[in-house]
Amino acid sequence: MPSPDESKPGLLIRDPFHFSESILIIPPGLVRCLPLFDGERTRDELLEQLRDDLGEQGTPEVADKVIGTLDAAGFLRSPVFFEMREAKRKAFAEAPERAPAHAGGSYPADPGELRAKLDGYGAPAATAETDGELLGIAAPHVSPDGGHASYAAAYRRLSAEHASKTFVILGTSHYGAAETFGLTRKPYQTPLGPVETDRAFVDRLAAAAPDSIEMEDYCHATEHSIEFQSVFLQHVLGGALPEGERLRAVPILCGALIESLLTGKAPETNDKVHRFYDALAEIAAERDDLIWVLGIDMAHIGRRYGDGFEARAGEGAMQEVEQKDRVRIERMTAGDAEGFFELVKPNRDELRWCGYSPVYTFLKTAGAVAGETLNYEQWNIDEQSVVTMAGAEFRRA
Repeated sequence: MPSPDESKPGLLIRDPFHFSESILIIPPGLVRCLPLFDGERTRDELLEQLRDDLGEQGTPEVADKVIGTLDAAGFLRSPVFFEMREAKRKAFAEAPERAPAHAGGSYPADPGELRAKLDGYGAPAATAETDGELLGIAAPHVSPDGGHASYAAAYRRLSAEHASKTFVILGTSHYGAAETFGLTRKPYQTPLGPVETDRAFVDRLAAAAPDSIEMEDYCHATEHSIEFQSVFLQHVLGGALPEGERLRAVPILCGALIESLLTGKAPETNDKVHRFYDALAEIAAERDDLIWVLGIDMAHIGRRYGDGFEARAGEGAMQEVEQKDRVRIERMTAGDAEGFFELVKPNRDELRWCGYSPVYTFLKTAGAVAGETLNYEQWNIDEQSVVTMAGAEFRRA
């Protein structure tokens, strides 16, 4: 992405998997040399590009420094990168719990500060009782500061009586394999306490659709779409449990349904997706103690996402985006999987709903549902780009 530091212009490079913890800013004069690192070009070709861009400053020493810096940071496919990757994967596989990767960044790591912040969003700890018919909620997975109104709207629907339920959390897998579902048996730790994983549920899914899943998927280590839901669940319901009991969840990362966008065919025409949906639907049909939680963002519009224009929340093109979003949300809350897909597939999802996979997975596996939109909002993630989101609830149709 473009460097956010005006005093250090250029291209910022980081590793979303955190195999490498390095963050580099490539100066403008060196950016054009990056495409040469394709596994086929030579050092001499790199040197020639540097001379074209930098003149006399494009020396062999500069070429070697560029190569060395990228390699040491783990940004080249070399032994350095593979060692970093193996070490991080091994550490996650052996860890007894999934650590809170975004505490201290996207939200406070201190429990007291975190509680105060979440209370300020308007999602207080649950005390009331409801009629018990709630089937699920949809909340954003964007930074809580950016989507706090939608988070609060969704999590207000949870009450003390729901604390003993099992929460099936369907989160977007931003970097996982397409048409694949990432599972883990590890509890999700938060600053407010752990959310335990229903290991029997996970084991049954893994046994029923082994080629459809990635077990102990490393994406869980860094992905925020389930972590943020775990934090809100702990805040709202953690105190409603008897002493010694813990919240229980099934964290599922839903890989992108790319094949469906390329072919225009429903996702379940892919055998892997079909088998997973069958397995999840079968288990869900046997349980009367499930609450579904969808960690989803919606449209991604603006320069950050490849558009040739600046996007401003609620203005210009974003007004039309809202209209299209609301039509999709209407199909989602109506429980209409086929109608929802018909809106998503044109132009390979022109709105770039990164919540497409979790939403469709829910609609195909949770049974007949009817829902309600609780909040809709748009947020400028930067000055030129907008993410849209909503809070919603679902009940049995």
